[in-house]
Amino acid sequence: MTVFRYAFLAAIAAITLGSVIPLRAQGVDQQMLLHPPANSWPSYHGDYSGRRHSHLQQITPQNVKNLALAWVFQTNQTASIKSSPLLVDGILYFTVPENVWAVDARSGHQIWHYHHPTHEGDHIGNRGVGMYKQYLYFLLPDAHLVCLNAKDGTVRWTVQVADVTKGYWTTMSPLVVGNHVLIGVSGDLDNLTGYIRSVDPETGATQWQWDSTPAAGTPNQTTGGMTWMPGTYDPELNLVYWGTGNPTPVLNGSTRPGDNPNTCSIVALNPDTGRLVWSFQVSPHDTHDWDAVEIPVLVDGDFHGHPKKMLMQTSRNGYFFVLDRTNGQNLLTVPYGPVNWSLGINKQGHPIPNPAKEPAPDGRLIAPDEGGLTNYRSPSFDTTTGLFLVDAHPSWSIYFAKPADGVYGWAGADYDVWGKGVLEAIDYQTGKVRWSHQLGPGDSGSGVLTTDSGLTFTGDAMGNFLALDSTNGKTLWHAGSGSEIVSSPITYELDGHQYVLTSSGGVLFAWALPDE
Repeated sequence: MTVFRYAFLAAIAAITLGSVIPLRAQGVDQQMLLHPPANSWPSYHGDYSGRRHSHLQQITPQNVKNLALAWVFQTNQTASIKSSPLLVDGILYFTVPENVWAVDARSGHQIWHYHHPTHEGDHIGNRGVGMYKQYLYFLLPDAHLVCLNAKDGTVRWTVQVADVTKGYWTTMSPLVVGNHVLIGVSGDLDNLTGYIRSVDPETGATQWQWDSTPAAGTPNQTTGGMTWMPGTYDPELNLVYWGTGNPTPVLNGSTRPGDNPNTCSIVALNPDTGRLVWSFQVSPHDTHDWDAVEIPVLVDGDFHGHPKKMLMQTSRNGYFFVLDRTNGQNLLTVPYGPVNWSLGINKQGHPIPNPAKEPAPDGRLIAPDEGGLTNYRSPSFDTTTGLFLVDAHPSWSIYFAKPADGVYGWAGADYDVWGKGVLEAIDYQTGKVRWSHQLGPGDSGSGVLTTDSGLTFTGDAMGNFLALDSTNGKTLWHAGSGSEIVSSPITYELDGHQYVLTSSGGVLFAWALPDE
């Protein structure tokens, strides 16, 4: 029986049974989070490292041309899927703002749908759920954390994690570490303090909170430093790594002198206490909205002949960073596209801002643009080639300071001039781009997935799903999706079949090889 016929028969059986599919006991324990099996994707990145690399090898450069559609799920929502689905016990869980679905991973048949309409908060997107034991953790736009029963989507508890009336909202996929559910917040349009909060998975009670910036009104200090993407975790060091956002007011730095510590930074926290262990600032005194929430990817290997526990990030400001994640010391800083806003790199590996490139009333031409040389979509580190693959966005923008806007929120404006999408394969030893693949005009927006078999999965600016040869970037397979791709692919294996899961607009696509 082919995988496609199985999916069809499973869906028919579900309809015959009144759309009820018997479920096995569901759950995620620490062992699964630490060592995810091939038939699971239990967290946003797939595992704690953030590498978004799979050891599956059924789909290869030789047979990927035969990849075909196994099933499609339509959300019937206007919101695009930005979430990374979780897979546990054969069930997929994914989101758009206010909505969570549980879908059979073999057939694409809906098991349950949770919907909680909210009128407050920014509905810019939602990046998925976290899971621990038999429970899902989901953030609403109005800054509430909801705990759902994974078997049926019923609400277990709801707690407020930020004050939406002050301008906070929430979009991220919670990160589960030990008995901690870690969440971050958004709110760059208001002068607010960013923070990471640890919540008890059983009760929703706050365990600790780390603030990235002081309280609003602190003299000569910044607000901001939002924390709206999930971090990564090293269980050996027991450290969580998280990217923080830009300071506020966003484009006017006159009221916040100095580097504005812990904004636009990569921070290492103890997940049991929330204590800051080290911080590395990628954009000192940012005035271009280049947050540093991009995924901090954890890699163990040699660097210039010495074994290192590394952290790598392609940051929004246009620089590629390699750090020693035991202490935050810089190993490499190099641009991976056009960058004109800095005077160079200091001895500690921090870019040096050029005062002449601050936003001004008559405008300043800046590279990259406000969207950055990359954004929130996931990169991938290919452990077979040693290449760091990122959806890059070479671009230019004109930035303006507007005194009439004062020193609150955005405090200025920017206008895109030009940009394109290009997938880059970066050698982490040198920062040099080993190969690139053009993705089209504008901003392509898709995340990246690599596999041990030598494949790279991503998407282009025209809404095509792509499978590339990881050694050279050559296109091996593509399929049109009909809409913009703003998510990151995943892969898993069930019943001997490897699936690749992608999304476009409000539609989820599952791909697999037909049986011979």
